[in-house]
Amino acid sequence: MWSYKSTAGHLAGTDLTGYKVEATDGSIGKVDKHSDEVTDAYLVVDTGAWIFGREVLLPASTVSRIDVEERKIYVDRTKDQIKDAPEFHRDKHLGDPGYHETLGTYYGLGGPFGGRIV
Repeated sequence: MWSYKSTAGHLAGTDLTGYKVEATDGSIGKVDKHSDEVTDAYLVVDTGAWIFGREVLLPASTVSRIDVEERKIYVDRTKDQIKDAPEFHRDKHLGDPGYHETLGTYYGLGGPFGGRIV
């Protein structure tokens, strides 16, 4: 859940800050922060006007493809799936194992979206 798929095209050390993030049905915002940690890789996305004043945390496993030339990251979730994820507050949830477990359940095994094992 917290690692990039080998097929995503992620190169460790690449600064993804500022990349646009595309859900399967449209843009959701830009990367504000990201982690490349092997078991704790994620994106923090500033949703701008889409969900006014809100950030979302996406586990790295939701990334299906990274286009370095276009500076775009494609994720394999819809805008509604991302919007309905457990609410994220950077000061409270970043690095919180309990929140990561909750988010992992939402997006992965046992979650509402097929429960695929990653």
